[in-house]
Amino acid sequence: METLNSSKLTEEEIHSLVDGQLSAEQEAQLHARLAKDTAAQILVEKWSLQRQSIQQLHTEILGEAIPNVLTQAAQQTNAAQHSVDQWWRWGGVAASVVLTFSIGWFSNTIWRNQGSNQSIVAKTQITQSFVKQASLAYGIYTPEMRHPVEVSAAEQAHLVQWLSKRLDKPLKVPNITALGFELVGGRLLPGEAGARAQFMYQDAKGLRITLYMGALEKPSNKLQQNETSFQFMPHANVPSFYWVDQGFGYALTGPVPEVTLLKLAQSVYQQL
Repeated sequence: METLNSSKLTEEEIHSLVDGQLSAEQEAQLHARLAKDTAAQILVEKWSLQRQSIQQLHTEILGEAIPNVLTQAAQQTNAAQHSVDQWWRWGGVAASVVLTFSIGWFSNTIWRNQGSNQSIVAKTQITQSFVKQASLAYGIYTPEMRHPVEVSAAEQAHLVQWLSKRLDKPLKVPNITALGFELVGGRLLPGEAGARAQFMYQDAKGLRITLYMGALEKPSNKLQQNETSFQFMPHANVPSFYWVDQGFGYALTGPVPEVTLLKLAQSVYQQL
């Protein structure tokens, strides 16, 4: 604060005067100087009015009793602070041990979570690629009128035997006739982790859906493919429901409502 002999009042002095933070002697000296400082007089009047307005803003609340919730919170805070103070007095060494353990545990948790996240990202990329390939295969072969499949439904036994041998896995052709789709046939397709198969179905209006299947590439030698629940992929070229079972991927693809496609996928899953 500047000396009281100064002719002009500082903002700090004006604040002290308005807030009533001065002794009687200091206040008298400031009032004497204030009489000669027109600019300071204007500020004192302005700030005094603001102070009064703020004080009157919640006058009725200031007279009310403190709510029990706030009282209990204050008591709990005081108790917690007391416990902390005691702990710091006798627990300095223990605190360092706990802190060291916590840092190690936290770092280990982060490391494990990073590994887990990397696994999830890798598997997500693989399944997204798988569904994209299923969608592309759908787009290529379903428009065909004369050669939509390599082996027709009339040779279903041969179709299953042939594709099972090429995919190195016993396959089944799900029957979804009750849901309005008849088997057209199937074909062999290339995949990133080996051969893949496509079964094609068609309803009475000529609308086609496909069941695309094949082994998935593992994210790494140490990561295993886990079974996944049904996942809907609406943003591919054609909507698909896909799932993974013991490292083998399945994608049911077709331009039908999500509810219908899910019902078909559930029926297919139950039969495989």
